[in-house]
Amino acid sequence: MHMTDLRNAWTSASALLFDLDGVLTPTAVVHEQAWQELFDGYLAEAGHEQGYRESDYFDHIDGKPRFDGVRDFLTSRGITLPEGPVHDHPDNQTVQGLGNRKNAIFNEIVDTRGVEPYAGSVKFINAALERGLKVAVVSSSRNAPAVLKAAGLDHHFKVVVDGQVAAAVGLPGKPDPATFTYAASLLGVPSEECIVVEDAVSGVQAGSAGNFQAVIGVDRGAGRQTLLDAGATLVVDDLNDLL
Repeated sequence: MHMTDLRNAWTSASALLFDLDGVLTPTAVVHEQAWQELFDGYLAEAGHEQGYRESDYFDHIDGKPRFDGVRDFLTSRGITLPEGPVHDHPDNQTVQGLGNRKNAIFNEIVDTRGVEPYAGSVKFINAALERGLKVAVVSSSRNAPAVLKAAGLDHHFKVVVDGQVAAAVGLPGKPDPATFTYAASLLGVPSEECIVVEDAVSGVQAGSAGNFQAVIGVDRGAGRQTLLDAGATLVVDDLNDLL
């Protein structure tokens, strides 16, 4: 696809539905920091001599629901903790307690250090708004509003369908297209006039399974061919490539 084709790939749409982590903000880095702080602290408390390594994130945690990540990491160290109640206190040494502690650390990092959005994504959002397109964020994360605020992007997005909204409304998560379809309905735009923008395989699959005009894949490491195989209409390295 030539540059002129890339520029025309989205201009006929009425709305853009953006994933957040990895598309608008490099939030994975913050998640990695939060896991590091959680397990450094926990292993020291527990008197465990083998500390947390960067490879642990990719081996046991990345892409999993939070409490599964806690459980699988602990198993890798031969540690079994009680499950604990869902809203267990972050100080408690339970699977749920540690998961809630990780979330508290994540939010603290976001609040105190902020989140720097991808410059190309900010330019692309501004260009889309100038053209009169509507925009929404569709994220599996339950922290989406806090991350958008920390990145200084919250004023652009009146419609945010995140993990909390999905749970409240009873929508299945990605790779099901339901959260994207719901966001389109909140924007008041038919889904076939919307373009999904995603960096994750499950998100591209969700866009591909829905009745959308196109799915733009952003390759932040998943791999161009992998995203095309998952159903992306086209793949770019950065949203700046579409301008």
